[in-house]
Amino acid sequence: MATPSRKTSTPSSLASKRALPRDPSSEVPSKRKSSAPPAPPPLPLQSSRPFVEGSIVRIVMENFLTYDVCEVSPGPHLNMIIGANGTGKSSIVCAICLGLAGKPAFMGRADKVGFFVKRGCSKGMVEIELFRNSGNLTITREIDVAKNQSSWFINKKSTTQKVVEEQVAALNIQVGNLCQFLPQDKVGEFAKLSKIELLEATEKSIGPPEMHRYHCELKNFREKEKQLETSCKEKTEYLEKMIQRNERYKQDVERFYERKRHLDLIEMLEAKRPWVEYENVRQEYEEVKLARDRVKEEVRKLKEGQIPMTRRIEEIERQRYSLEARIKEKATDIKETSQKCKQKQDIIERKDKQIEELQQALTVKQNEEHDRQRRISNTRKMIEDLQNELKTAENCENLQPQIDAITNDLRRIQDEKASCEGEVIDKRGEKETLEKEKKSVGDNIVRFDNLMNQKEDKLRQRYRDTYDAVLWLRNNRDKFKQRVCEPIMLTINMKDNKNAKYIENHISSNDLRAFVFESQEDMEVFLKEIRDNKKLRVNAVIAPKSSYADKAPSRSLNDLKQYGFFSYLRELFDAPDPVMSFLCCHYHIHEVPVGTERTREKIERVIQETRLKQMYTAEEKYVVKTSFYSNKVISSNTSLKVAQFLTVTVDLEQRRHLEEQLKEINRKLQAVEAGLIALYERNKHLEHKDNELRQKKKELLERKTKKRQLEQKISSKLGSLKLMEQDTCNLEEEERKASTKIKEINVQKAKLVTELTNFVKICTSLHIQKVDLILQNTTVISEKNKLESDYMAASSQLRLTEQHFIELDESRQRLLQKCKELMKRARQVCNLGAEQTVPQEYQTAFQDLPNTLDEIDALLTEERSRASCFTGLNPTVVEEYTKREEEIEQLTEELKIKKVELDKYRENISQVKERWLNPLKELVEKINEKFSNFFSSMQCAGEVDLHTENEEDYDKYGIRIRVKFRSSTQLHELTPHHQSGGERSVSTMLYLMALQELNRCPFRVVDEINQGMDPINERRVFEMVVNTACKENTSQYFFITPKLLQNLPYSEKMTVLFVYNGPHMLEPNRWNLKAFQRRRRRITFTQPQ
Repeated sequence: MATPSRKTSTPSSLASKRALPRDPSSEVPSKRKSSAPPAPPPLPLQSSRPFVEGSIVRIVMENFLTYDVCEVSPGPHLNMIIGANGTGKSSIVCAICLGLAGKPAFMGRADKVGFFVKRGCSKGMVEIELFRNSGNLTITREIDVAKNQSSWFINKKSTTQKVVEEQVAALNIQVGNLCQFLPQDKVGEFAKLSKIELLEATEKSIGPPEMHRYHCELKNFREKEKQLETSCKEKTEYLEKMIQRNERYKQDVERFYERKRHLDLIEMLEAKRPWVEYENVRQEYEEVKLARDRVKEEVRKLKEGQIPMTRRIEEIERQRYSLEARIKEKATDIKETSQKCKQKQDIIERKDKQIEELQQALTVKQNEEHDRQRRISNTRKMIEDLQNELKTAENCENLQPQIDAITNDLRRIQDEKASCEGEVIDKRGEKETLEKEKKSVGDNIVRFDNLMNQKEDKLRQRYRDTYDAVLWLRNNRDKFKQRVCEPIMLTINMKDNKNAKYIENHISSNDLRAFVFESQEDMEVFLKEIRDNKKLRVNAVIAPKSSYADKAPSRSLNDLKQYGFFSYLRELFDAPDPVMSFLCCHYHIHEVPVGTERTREKIERVIQETRLKQMYTAEEKYVVKTSFYSNKVISSNTSLKVAQFLTVTVDLEQRRHLEEQLKEINRKLQAVEAGLIALYERNKHLEHKDNELRQKKKELLERKTKKRQLEQKISSKLGSLKLMEQDTCNLEEEERKASTKIKEINVQKAKLVTELTNFVKICTSLHIQKVDLILQNTTVISEKNKLESDYMAASSQLRLTEQHFIELDESRQRLLQKCKELMKRARQVCNLGAEQTVPQEYQTAFQDLPNTLDEIDALLTEERSRASCFTGLNPTVVEEYTKREEEIEQLTEELKIKKVELDKYRENISQVKERWLNPLKELVEKINEKFSNFFSSMQCAGEVDLHTENEEDYDKYGIRIRVKFRSSTQLHELTPHHQSGGERSVSTMLYLMALQELNRCPFRVVDEINQGMDPINERRVFEMVVNTACKENTSQYFFITPKLLQNLPYSEKMTVLFVYNGPHMLEPNRWNLKAFQRRRRRITFTQPQ
């Protein structure tokens, strides 16, 4: 039964009818939005047993998915919800799940509850009324889209989701259990359940409440049992190791005590040794003190003996000072006389130098005169030779015409060279321009290649096998007769990469990486080599024999621009003809338009008016289908995925144009370079001819100017000769003057020599007097040195004695300090205070010990050697031995406790296992019996058993379903891969039916599980569902399907809910089921028999 509601785009209705399945009046429309209050649900035509505890009595939906307002009243047994695809059947399943605190993600549609509210509404509501003997339970869930939150109510009172979950769980409702609640999008996941998950779901669904609890307890007990076993094993091993270790250490402890006795004797010897050492040092101190006093007296006597020697040394020092002063006076006089001698010697040397200079000046003048006479002779000879050459010179007046002719030839050659160089400059400019163009074109080609490499890198990263096949194809194109295109994603070139998302969402990824062939034979050769030989996974397709690439669309784009469409998919990219033909044939890209956001805003109008099967808006893809049952238009939309491969745009036509342009530039460059070589050769020839003419002109000019040059040279030489003849010198007069000056200087020089001789005599006398004084001073110094030597010897003896005294005094102080330290150390060793005497026990022990250091050290060495024989021992051996003994006792006690606890857990496991495993085996046997019967009735085989590899691993127990649909095969375990989709659907349905009679849950929901079945299996399964779900003592059952086969068996206990969808639905206030039934009866009665 249902109350009015309305779908988003087209009206729809839902109606229910108990029994009378073949009466046309059972299909009664009842769904359209209205302001009038909803009509009360009609009562069932026939009474039935009451609802079981937790069954659904009523479902109310407001602004939920496709519904504005809708109320559904299911029956207590089998509820068949029938309607075409898209009318809102699964919306009722979603309402049951969300209304009973189910998670949105369990439906497999959306992960946020706000997505289940009807588009355009801010809030939605779902209300579920559950049957209870103590009073029905009404759960209301209000959904806020903006906050994506829900408000909960129980019997119209606000509550929390946790309270709702507790109330639902108390009624044993498990919307997350696929054995109880199997929505449309989760049908395939049932076969994916592992054996362990299936056992857990079955326990929760049909087992007693304590069965799953016992199973969980067993798993926990088993886990703790493993932990205890491991703990006991580890403690036992550790205890054995501790005992063994203590046994090994027992002998070490005995050796430790023996070593301790030696150490005690060593301690006593070390205590006596400081006292013996102190006594020895004290005696040494007394001896050093007496020796110091004797040396002190010797020092006093040595100091008194040095006084007379000091006085005599002072007297001699005064005498030496007097003699040294007189020696200095004589040295000063000698120095002054020597300086006067030196001055006279310097004057004599200067006079000698003057004589030498006069002689040199005379020699220079003589040489100059001789040189002048020689140059005059040479000049006269040169003049004579030039005059002879001038006489023999030829007449040069007839050379000017030849010079003019050569000048004209030179001017003409210069013009040709200038013209040639201009052409070279032009050619060079042209070459530079072409090279720049070549570089620019080359850079553009590299840029295109880089873009193509980007596409190939994406292909290599995502589909390595396809990439390897592309490389093979490029090296082996000669093996194919017709054209072979690389993968479509490489050959497609987007005109605007923003539109790449439309192409990638329209063409499947398998075809995007497919190779396109024009010949079946070529494709077989390719696949044999790539798939069979190289084991590469690649895709290949064949282009249509007749090209579809230029096929015109059925509708002009101008007609669609009013809706916001701007292009067909085909016009968004370029591709080779075979690729474009394949895409037009198989993907109809010439028929699929692309629109904008304006198209999405008008989408309902676009769907109704254009009748397009596929279209794209800015961010969505729309697919429009016509219902097979109602012939109504059904549309679906999906969001576009982001483009991954076609975002890189490479204009291949432009790249080919650039390659042709590059070839043309290279051809022009070759022509320009050939022209430059010819110009260089021509320029070289002109340069050679120019050099020859210039050489001829130079020779003619030299011949023409030679006579004038000779006349100028003769004139110049005559002038030079005249000047040299005028510059004369009288050598005799110069020699006489020089001789006179030399005589005068020699007279002065003789006078200076006499004065120098007198000064030398005076200096010699002063030197004799100085030597006498030095001899006297030497005698005084010798006496002084002897006295000082004696004094130094006495002083050395004194210093040695004083040093000896200091050393003895320091030794005395050191020994005194050492005595104090040794006394302090001896008291510290015996733990005595400053005023305490040595205890009697030490005195008694010291009497038995040696009294000398050598004896004590010898005994210490002996005892230490004995103690060192006990190696590997340390002071903590006894302590560790004792602690280990205590630890052994503690571990022994703990091990006893652990073993008692382990025995207790094993006993608990045995008890719980008996309470869990036996009922579980019986339950599985019942399921197996019913499951096998169901399969047998379908001429197939199936069985259910409890499977485990180890009986003690309770977390590995599971239910295994094995089926066989053909007599020629063996039983195979139900998996997502082995059976077909229809076989999995049949197996899933029969397993749920096997649970039906055993089920303790209040209701079960199965949504469109019959879609993959063939008609025979679907009919058999339907009969089993009706027979099983309509028996007494079974829970409520919801079976959702878009269609049913004809002439199916129905039961009086069934409730059939029809969901209609169409533009001619009645308003809610006009819906009256009883009036419809009366009208139907009148029509039936008035018809002729």
